[in-house]
Amino acid sequence: MTKLLALLGIFLISQLFVIDAHAQLSNSDSPFERQFADIKFLDAYFGTFEEKIEVEAGDQNVPLTVVMANIGTQDITGIKGQLSLPMGFSPSDGKDALVLADKDDNSLAGDVFSLTFFVNVDKNLNVGQYHGTIKVDYSRLRETGLRNAFFNFDFKLTGDSTLNIKAVDPILTSIKNNAVVVEVSNLGTAPLSNVDIVLQNTQDRVSATEQSVTNVENVVFDQNSWDIGNIDPKSSKHFSFNVYVPENLKDDPLHVPVEITYFNAQGDKKTITRTIDFYINGLIDASIYNVDVITLSKKQTVIGEVLNEGNVDGLFAFVTLEPFGNSNIKKSTQYIDKLEPDSPVPFNIPIEFDGEPRDGEHDIRITVRYKDSLRNENTISYDTTIFYEDMSKEKASNLPEFVPFVILGVLAGIGVLVYTRIKKKNKKTVNQTS
Repeated sequence: MTKLLALLGIFLISQLFVIDAHAQLSNSDSPFERQFADIKFLDAYFGTFEEKIEVEAGDQNVPLTVVMANIGTQDITGIKGQLSLPMGFSPSDGKDALVLADKDDNSLAGDVFSLTFFVNVDKNLNVGQYHGTIKVDYSRLRETGLRNAFFNFDFKLTGDSTLNIKAVDPILTSIKNNAVVVEVSNLGTAPLSNVDIVLQNTQDRVSATEQSVTNVENVVFDQNSWDIGNIDPKSSKHFSFNVYVPENLKDDPLHVPVEITYFNAQGDKKTITRTIDFYINGLIDASIYNVDVITLSKKQTVIGEVLNEGNVDGLFAFVTLEPFGNSNIKKSTQYIDKLEPDSPVPFNIPIEFDGEPRDGEHDIRITVRYKDSLRNENTISYDTTIFYEDMSKEKASNLPEFVPFVILGVLAGIGVLVYTRIKKKNKKTVNQTS
């Protein structure tokens, strides 16, 4: 009897340990425990299943896609979704607080599928993370009854980046090495990351179909790629290079295509092509030389020549003579019309004075003013010293010119007459004494 009671006690005690062990396993978060379901949430973003897009506050009727996977062992059908979003997001049809979407096709076991909802974004929302909840209704194929799943998820209002590229100064000059600065700006509300720019259609990348469009096949660039880095919203960055434009390109636009690669706010790599537009101005390389003073029409005149060693005409050219230092020469201007390439244009400006003419050296400045094909005014100047001699004084001393000869003749005649009389007087004296 005692043995029986002892065995019964041992049995009861062992059952308590078994019950306790079972309770621990059933109530704990064991790594071996698993809740089985048919659908698993994967991602949520603005865009479609094929492509993500950037969205900013104020956008209307934009797609918001929720991506899920059928992780069950059976195909599912009749998939419908109801989306609950925070304040500031509303269905594009404006009918209800919930945003609805459905899927026409079945989802096979193990497949990934998506539901796309169209929403309006309030203009007062900020860029950042937002929380949403989705309810998915579905049925298993070859099974009656409706099943559902709920998921809480985060999604991002990214903002929208807007890339623009332009030359800071779009005017180039032919037959010249031009320093170019290009501005790359982001006018949007989302950042641009890892921006790289590659010049297209250079001498080694030109095609017959592109020549007439870009006309850069003979233009020489000292660089063809640039690493810009990140560009924050509402900001810009710059890069520079040198470009030589040949003589045959003048008074024409120049279109320089570039390929731009960057990552948008969704983390997707984007590659776009943009064109940097320039205008090629012809070269006017004017210089002043052979400045001198001559007597022209009995008046002292400053002369000289203007030579244009460029490849286009300088238009509406004027030459101005002005005093420099303490000279009292009066400022005068002469119109000389065009400055044609490789064709010296002479000028002559009579010298006039403010007040009495002053002989001697005068410091002067010759200025040539002209316009290019863009009607921009340009000037060149030449400083020199001239010697002025008052021609009116010379005229007074030389007028009339034959007076010296008359005087000499008179003096010679007087001399002959005196000599003759003295000779006669001497003869008379000789005869009287004899």
